[in-house]
Amino acid sequence: MTGDGPSDGPTAQPATGTTGGVDAAPGPEPLTPAETAAVARLRQRAAQALPAGVSGAGAVPQAELLRSAHQARLLGLHRPAALAATVVTGLRAARAAEPDHRLADLVAAYRELLETCTALLGPLPAADLRGTARQSYREAGGLRLYGLCAEPVVTATHAGAAVWLVDGEGRLATVADVLPHGDHAEAAELAQAASVRPVRLGDASLSHRELTRAGLVVQGATRTATGRLGAGAGVRAVRAAGAGWQQSPAAGLWAEPVAAQVERALRAERVPFEVRPAGSDLLFLDVTVRGPVVAAGGAHLLADCAGLPVALLPGHEHPSLAYRANLALLAAAPSLRLRVIGRLERAATARPRLLAAGPAPQQAGGADGVDGVADGTRDGAALRLTAERLGRVSLGLERLQHADLPAGDAAPLAPGVAVEAAAGSEAGALPPVHLLSRRVAQVVTGGRRALTPSGAQGGDEARALRETGLGTAAQLLTALRAAAVDQDRDVFGRLRTDDHLGFALAWLAAACYQEELANALCAAAWQQPG
Repeated sequence: MTGDGPSDGPTAQPATGTTGGVDAAPGPEPLTPAETAAVARLRQRAAQALPAGVSGAGAVPQAELLRSAHQARLLGLHRPAALAATVVTGLRAARAAEPDHRLADLVAAYRELLETCTALLGPLPAADLRGTARQSYREAGGLRLYGLCAEPVVTATHAGAAVWLVDGEGRLATVADVLPHGDHAEAAELAQAASVRPVRLGDASLSHRELTRAGLVVQGATRTATGRLGAGAGVRAVRAAGAGWQQSPAAGLWAEPVAAQVERALRAERVPFEVRPAGSDLLFLDVTVRGPVVAAGGAHLLADCAGLPVALLPGHEHPSLAYRANLALLAAAPSLRLRVIGRLERAATARPRLLAAGPAPQQAGGADGVDGVADGTRDGAALRLTAERLGRVSLGLERLQHADLPAGDAAPLAPGVAVEAAAGSEAGALPPVHLLSRRVAQVVTGGRRALTPSGAQGGDEARALRETGLGTAAQLLTALRAAAVDQDRDVFGRLRTDDHLGFALAWLAAACYQEELANALCAAAWQQPG
């Protein structure tokens, strides 16, 4: 859907994240008494649902949380209301054992909800914490846009395709066609169908997949803070010539240092989703394929990025998308040099999720191929893509063929053979952050009682954290366990079943620390050697 309307909710992820800026937010204003009461009530409901765990947060806690969210939304507090709805959606997916449920997403939803409510109850809450009912489109004037790549959008409720574009100043924008669906198994087919539907933007007569290799001239353009282009009645757009990734303005995206790109992506995660610049979570890398690697997290493609080992993961885990098949084919050609677009996967090792790939820039002594084929360089093999493909492949929507690999490519490694990766071999040297993150996630699944039985084990874990220099993590873990057993009783000696705010705030402190530590470890993993 490309009209001037609200964001597509779960489908907005590919439209998030630009290297361009956003308008300054209005100054902070204190909450009114009614707003303060609504936020406090919403935080209290979340604090009651969290200690119950997934099994205990049934229909009644969910309904109370949704009711408080609705009251907050009526007062214009759209962001905390939306976060509460996300928590309820995650709880329902977990209780129904839906295949797309991820515990990490539910933990993040609880953390963001409690953190946002707590910040709103502070003396001067940030204006963007209130959120907006819908994304607003602002006038952008005339734009000359060049297609970069497309990616499938597949969520539990929506499916479609999104195209990334870059303007003459290097700012990213998106055009998307995303619709609801009722069957997750068919979501991949719906995404493929959306990629060949016409782009609904002015008089442009081309499909989303064609737009990745073409361009647009837009007059009267409108766009959101997240870079999504509007298709209002006043927008005029016609097809224009595209540009290769090695030409301006696309080439400038790869000129940014890798460490700066990672810092930008991690910084964007701290910005509310509704105002996060488009493309801020994307990485633009030049890599050399080393081969497949089998690790604890599954098989992936090992590559070298200016001396830094990186593990290239599929852009999406849906089995029916083309990502895994394309990565398996690329793994069959060690020394293949690629220019890629990926999305940062926050981890203690360098692990981007691959969205698109093309031949790397030619180095000194390189030569163009013949017969309309972009050949490799003399210094290393490169993809042999026909001229019509303009040197790029959207790996989630298009399939590579053996003919696209360089001539004389090396045979793939035998099944089950693992390539030794420096990124993986250093995993044992990482600090034991899991001792804290495991307990944070355990509260979400098992509730407050999951931390009460084993005091001796808690002391051992805190001691292990202190011995590795994580003294703050040890203190937070100890405080979380203490809060789990420290529960008030009424005059008859019975436990107060509604007194969970103190425990929820202790959990929030541990979850926020874990979040910041994960960001620091991810940034360190992307530091270039030397």
